[in-house]
Amino acid sequence: MAQVHFEKIALIGIGLIGSSLARVIRREGLAGHIAIATRSAETLKRAEELGLGDSYTTDNAEAVKGADLVIVSVPVGSSGLVAQEIAGSLKDGAIVSDVGSTKASVIAQMQPEMPANVHFIPGHPIAGTEYSGPDAGFAELFTGRWCILTPLPETNEQAIAKLAAFWEACGSRVDRMDPQHHDLVLAIVSHLPHLIAYNIVGTANDLEQVTKSEVIKYSASGFRDFTRLASSDPTMWRDVCLNNKDAILEMLGRFSEDLASLQRLIRWGDGDALFDLFTRTRAVRRGIIEAGQEVDAPDFGRQSATLSKGGERP
Repeated sequence: MAQVHFEKIALIGIGLIGSSLARVIRREGLAGHIAIATRSAETLKRAEELGLGDSYTTDNAEAVKGADLVIVSVPVGSSGLVAQEIAGSLKDGAIVSDVGSTKASVIAQMQPEMPANVHFIPGHPIAGTEYSGPDAGFAELFTGRWCILTPLPETNEQAIAKLAAFWEACGSRVDRMDPQHHDLVLAIVSHLPHLIAYNIVGTANDLEQVTKSEVIKYSASGFRDFTRLASSDPTMWRDVCLNNKDAILEMLGRFSEDLASLQRLIRWGDGDALFDLFTRTRAVRRGIIEAGQEVDAPDFGRQSATLSKGGERP
C-alpha cells in the first residue's frame, strides 16, 4: 500500500487532467476505489473502456458518496454548479479540491456551497497538453511539474499536508500561494501566451494576401508552436478568460505597451536596443531549462515526449 492512501477518490471530469490522475492514482496505489463522474455518457463509456476507474456515473452526487478525496476537473465556469450538486453528498472530513487555472473565481463559486464539515482546498497542477478527453491522459503528466495550492486562511493544516502529499505522490512539486497572486502569475505565464497564440493564428487565418494553404505549408517553428497553444480546448480557455478577467486585462495592457515600444524600435531602426531586448529574453529561456521545466533539445524535445508519453507536455 502506498504511504499516501485514500479509501475512495472521486474524480469529477475525466478529460486530460482527470484521466491522467486516474492513471497515476492506479499506478501508485493511492486509492482503494476510484469513482469517475462526467456529464457525457459517451465520455463515461470511453473511460470505462479504458479501465480508468472502479465505478462510473453521470451523477456527481453519487460519485462523491463516501469519498475521502474529491477532485473537480471541469472548466472553471462550471465549478459552482458542480459544488452545488455534490455539497449534500460529501463525507464528513472529506477533502475537496479542483484543478482550475483561475483560483479567486473558483473559490467564489465553490466555497459558499461547501459544508462546514469538509476541507475545501483549491489547487492547480501546472501541467497539460493541447489534447483533451480520457484518451489524452498519461500517468507521467505531473512528473516534475508544480502544483499550486491556494488554501483559505482557516483551512486545516493536516488536510493541506495530506493533499500536498497526494500531489507529491503523483510526481508534482507543491507550492502554496494566495489566490489573487496565483491568478496574476498565471495570467502572464499561461493565459496571456495562449491568448497571443489564438490571436496570431487567427490573424494568419484572416489574411487575404496569404492563403491558408501557404500558412500551413510554410509554417516555421515559431508559428507551429503558436498553433500548438491555439489548439487547446476552447471551452476551457473561454472560461479562463471570463473568470480571470482582471488579471488577464492587466497583463494584456502591459503587453500592449511593450509591443508598442517594440514597434518604435523597429520603426526607428534601433538595432542596439533590439539586440539588448533579445539578449535579455534569451536568459529567461535558459532559466526555465535550468529550473527543470523544459528540456534543451531540438524542437523542445516534444517529438520524443510525444512518442514516449502519448502526448506533449507543456
